[in-house]
Amino acid sequence: MKEIKTDVLIVGTGASGLFAALHLPRDKQVLMITKDEVRHSDSFLAQGGICVQRDENDFDSFMEDTLKAGHYENRRESVEIMIRSSREVINELISYGVEFARKDGELDYTREGCHSKPRILFHEDITGEEITSKLLAAVEKLPNVTILDHVTMLDILEENNQCYGVVAEQGNGTLLSLEADYTILASGGIGGLYTNSTNYPHLTGDALAIALRHHIQLEHIDYIQIHPTTLYSKKPGRRFLISESVRGEGAKLYGADGKRFANEVLPRDLLTQEIHKQMEKDGKPYVWLDMTVLGKDVILRHFPHIYERCLQEGYDVTKEWIPVVPAQHYFMGGIHVDRYSKTTMEHLYAAGETSCNGVHGANRLASNSLLESLVFAKRAALDLTGKWEDARISREEIRSLAEETGAKIQEQKDNLAAVYRHEVLEEIERVKKAQ
Repeated sequence: MKEIKTDVLIVGTGASGLFAALHLPRDKQVLMITKDEVRHSDSFLAQGGICVQRDENDFDSFMEDTLKAGHYENRRESVEIMIRSSREVINELISYGVEFARKDGELDYTREGCHSKPRILFHEDITGEEITSKLLAAVEKLPNVTILDHVTMLDILEENNQCYGVVAEQGNGTLLSLEADYTILASGGIGGLYTNSTNYPHLTGDALAIALRHHIQLEHIDYIQIHPTTLYSKKPGRRFLISESVRGEGAKLYGADGKRFANEVLPRDLLTQEIHKQMEKDGKPYVWLDMTVLGKDVILRHFPHIYERCLQEGYDVTKEWIPVVPAQHYFMGGIHVDRYSKTTMEHLYAAGETSCNGVHGANRLASNSLLESLVFAKRAALDLTGKWEDARISREEIRSLAEETGAKIQEQKDNLAAVYRHEVLEEIERVKKAQ
């Protein structure tokens, strides 16, 4: 087993992992690992935008919109932290070169489903790619950060409820012992567990399975969001998301009879229910989305990539309706963390979609995901820095722990991915039935 020692290990190279790395001290060595290619995180796929508190008068409505969408099951403290931190985060993003749409030189705000007013900043229809690529460029300039791709976390190194790093596997099959004083899990969602999902298929919730095995507290893992509108296709693989912003800007939904059947800016879970009802009524595996009402200029300016992708599938959204269908999209539950993104295990933090800080409640408000991920990733980095302490056991003890962990992995290594998948899905069903 190859050994690597670092000060901080970050599992994941999406927006939350990158933002955490940018807020760690430059005198600490940081190692980032990712299961696939560096740019293959769902953060790169986010289309719509990122929320921000417009001004002090916007706080109450932003709070209420988030709580209402989450069916008032949100952790209010976390929501307040996110909203109050939003402008600072946006300013940081701009300092890293992120370019948001502007109108007459000022930031341009759009509105999406369940928002009472426009408060969403965007970059065309590839906001996630714009933000995450600029963060990646900034991280790659840091001499204290190393990124390893095609490295899969298999288990964590734990003794007496303290994390000392992880055991991972390189693409060539080599096992790695990654020893770290602190570990941040930012490994994304669970879309790879589903046939129809907007997520990358390699995001299979491995961190949840590992957390279960080490008795790390999970929270609301049955809270799984379905996106109402993805482009219908008979082809296998990831579903192409048609951004909430499209409907926020005025696109309409129609049944087979060509009539509207729902308010297009309903919360995602409620709109999904209405679409499923209409599909059952029509006897079809999709409903129709009409973007033509937006006009060609708006479509090409605000949604150029959606236009191009639909064109590749044979649809010209400036001239015709497109078939859309709900698909698994976002994971509101995850590894329970506190207001500083700390898990119930010492020296272990979690941020982004793999964590649950309670911001989203039972249903995520559109465009809160990127903001929540960045706010709480930063808090993780600052918190562990402020309370820094070295490992409590010796390098030899950690080496022994790694060998022991590696031996257990080898016993089921050939089907470990399938085992983890089964354990996560089984736990989700157990929690659902317990409600």
